[in-house]
Amino acid sequence: MSKFWSPFVKDLVPYVPGEQPKLTKLVKLNTNENPYGPSPKAIAAMQAELNDDLRLYPDPNSDRLKQAVAEYYGVQSNQVFVGNGSDEVLAHAFHGLFQQDKPLLFPDISYSFYPVYCGLYGIAHETIALDEQFQIRVEDYARPNGGIIFPNPNAPTGCLLTLAAIERLLTANADSVVLVDEAYIDFGGESAIALVNKYPNLLVSQTLSKSRSLAGLRVGIAVGHADLIEALERVKNSFNSYPLDRMAIAGAAAAFADKEYFAHTCQQVISSREQTVAGLQQLGFTVLPSAANFVFASHPQKDAATLAAGLREQGVIVRHFKQARIAQYLRISIGTPEQNQALLDALSTL
Repeated sequence: MSKFWSPFVKDLVPYVPGEQPKLTKLVKLNTNENPYGPSPKAIAAMQAELNDDLRLYPDPNSDRLKQAVAEYYGVQSNQVFVGNGSDEVLAHAFHGLFQQDKPLLFPDISYSFYPVYCGLYGIAHETIALDEQFQIRVEDYARPNGGIIFPNPNAPTGCLLTLAAIERLLTANADSVVLVDEAYIDFGGESAIALVNKYPNLLVSQTLSKSRSLAGLRVGIAVGHADLIEALERVKNSFNSYPLDRMAIAGAAAAFADKEYFAHTCQQVISSREQTVAGLQQLGFTVLPSAANFVFASHPQKDAATLAAGLREQGVIVRHFKQARIAQYLRISIGTPEQNQALLDALSTL
């Protein structure tokens, strides 16, 4: 520990992102990246920004992108917040909405950045156990809280909570903010953004990293009641007035506008997921029902850590979590059909 650190830093437990190997020719199925490239229209829009205007600051409000999101979802632009990846959007929500007297609630098996933000911002929290089928039980959240957050579909399980269940949660917690983290919603679910005008306590976050293939661009959004968005704007403008550069604003706006390409690539991933699930089941794996661009699988006779190591030796990278309840599961991103077949071929030898 450095003597120059602020005292709280020594107690932080940072988030550990998925491995980004430097080796080439790997079948990389560990970080839920989209196997298909961004919309050509998004690339063209970004290329158009490569000019002398880069000497000028970008629009601090990212109005072009906010309008594109508002038009896509049928909301007002003052109901849209944008940031440098959904992790930054979530960070501002934790800072601006969840520093309350009562604990924040989230699932025991969930996105591992949530407890990291709690540690960073000094937020008390309680984890709520998923049921035996790794599903969120809405009734388990009927306890005093200063907010609720969960991914939908959940990560790393891929399991989806219905909009009807989310409505029950919102109604039962009318005095708390409920943040639905929709990083993977476009691969099999219906966005809770459809509910934001009905429930002023609902905030929905999304990322362009997954379904819109822009993980390298770092763009995230949130949609909700204008009062919630104003809180995020206040935090953002006290932290970084210019989180998105000119190319990010242009590329992200174009990605939302290109609905045809978006729908086509999402469907390709969904079809590949179902084929991969069938292949895994033929090999004896149990696979949780997934609405994401990954699957969560275990084998009754084979150790997950051993399988992950064996796959790695064959050049296939998947993600294994050591957390007790899920230590026998592998999270496997959906790749191209060729990558998915390489995974199945490698597993058949282990």
